[in-house]
Amino acid sequence: MKVGVVALQGAFREHRECFEALGATAVEVRRPEHLTGVDLVALPGGESTTITKLLDASGLREPLRDLLGTGTPALCTCAGLIVVAAEVRDGRPDQVPLGVLEVRVRRNAYGRQRESFEAPLRIEGLGGDPFPGVFIRAPVIEDVGATVTVLARHRSAPVLVRQGRLFAATFHPELADDLRVHQLVLQEV
Repeated sequence: MKVGVVALQGAFREHRECFEALGATAVEVRRPEHLTGVDLVALPGGESTTITKLLDASGLREPLRDLLGTGTPALCTCAGLIVVAAEVRDGRPDQVPLGVLEVRVRRNAYGRQRESFEAPLRIEGLGGDPFPGVFIRAPVIEDVGATVTVLARHRSAPVLVRQGRLFAATFHPELADDLRVHQLVLQEV
């Protein structure tokens, strides 16, 4: 199984290491041709406006939107969720999301870096102990479309959602010492 980790900015190395620990082959995606043959895409956290600009500069915007729009499984975390959202609140005027995930999201809704936190999460489909949610300048999902399933909540707000085979989290599973979210996504391939 080949996982394409978008490696323009953010926690891409951590995603790559999680998927490799689960036995997948992970490749770093920086140009459109790097998407060839991938079975799954990971779009990491980082800074959403920077990632958006780099998607345009690298030529990845359209190929990535096409790949995700045709149902290729994906895991998008924090800024990655913002990048794929249908609507972004508190974004820059020139920040245009890919629009493949039917959610309305507000950037940095929990506050600045100093308001970052960890919280135990009960995730549908994951047994055992709560998952250690790592929230760093996290967005808040304010609304979900009819085709979106909420898999986990924090303080009643959705923090992990699924639309078909696209999973998106407001937290950073790649920074937790727990591979269950990555494993859940791999099961879709």
